[in-house]
Amino acid sequence: MSTDWRLFHGGDVEPHPVTVWPAPPPWRTFGGEGPKEGEETVPERPRRRYVISETDRDIVNTALHLHRPLLVTGRPGTGKSTLARAVARELCLGEVLHWPVNSRSTLAEGLYRYDAVGRLRDTSLRGGTGDGDIAESDIGDYLRLGPLGTALLPRDEPRVLLIDELDKGDVDLPNDLLTVFEEGTYEIPELARLKEDSAAIRVTGPDDGRVTVTGGRVTCRTFPVVVITSNGEREFPPAFLRRCVRLDLKQPDAEQLRSIIGMHLGTDAAAHAEQLIEEFLRLRDNQAHDLATDQLLNAVHLRVSGAAMDFDRLRDTVFRSLGDLDA
Repeated sequence: MSTDWRLFHGGDVEPHPVTVWPAPPPWRTFGGEGPKEGEETVPERPRRRYVISETDRDIVNTALHLHRPLLVTGRPGTGKSTLARAVARELCLGEVLHWPVNSRSTLAEGLYRYDAVGRLRDTSLRGGTGDGDIAESDIGDYLRLGPLGTALLPRDEPRVLLIDELDKGDVDLPNDLLTVFEEGTYEIPELARLKEDSAAIRVTGPDDGRVTVTGGRVTCRTFPVVVITSNGEREFPPAFLRRCVRLDLKQPDAEQLRSIIGMHLGTDAAAHAEQLIEEFLRLRDNQAHDLATDQLLNAVHLRVSGAAMDFDRLRDTVFRSLGDLDA
């Protein structure tokens, strides 16, 4: 390895290509095509596990058995969103359906989208004057199910739906979800109003595939595994809370941190990370220093990879309090 780990120098430096790009941390690898002939491969990552306490594990199983949404709260970096992916991976339930909520999110957006403008444009291009110029069966070409709408499709095995950061949404959104959670069904008015009461329309569903909706209504056969995350920025209505199984993820302790490091970076990395774990816990437990677990992972990766020669200064950068990041 070069004595200078820096790729970028700045200043009056001649352009220089990087002949071997540094291998990423295991959690920063993505699914593109494999390396071309002559290129170095990325080392195989350790098998992923999800570190969870026995009590929290049993709360997750309670939600699975009751077919109820799991409302997961906790500070940033405690693994709220990762939990949904861990359940899907372990139970072989396919890719997670992800609905990231923001202040403009609505129930209709989570269920489906109807491209009325696109349909009107295509009518005009065909020389028509209105909706009647396009066959009613073609309306499915302009409907796309959202993550919640897809999760409620009738199937024997459930899909996993991650409703991420619900507390960032409109104050009415939790109440809007109540009926869907209770009844496991929703209506698509654009299809329900078609002339034929039992019209079977094929719309765009998961993975750009086509699914059939009959009579404008979708009703699940098995309730999906719904994981709802919240950073605790606001309280939810009691009626909503009553319909959820609640899980509050705590910050991982030293033993759990060792397991997390070993899971992502291997047992050798965990064995050489004791000093970093001790310093991380000291800073994290200081109320004025808010840290997330992935900051520790970043520091350990830099340390054990041997990339950062000036590590003490970089450690302070990586361990910067989350409360200071907007400063």
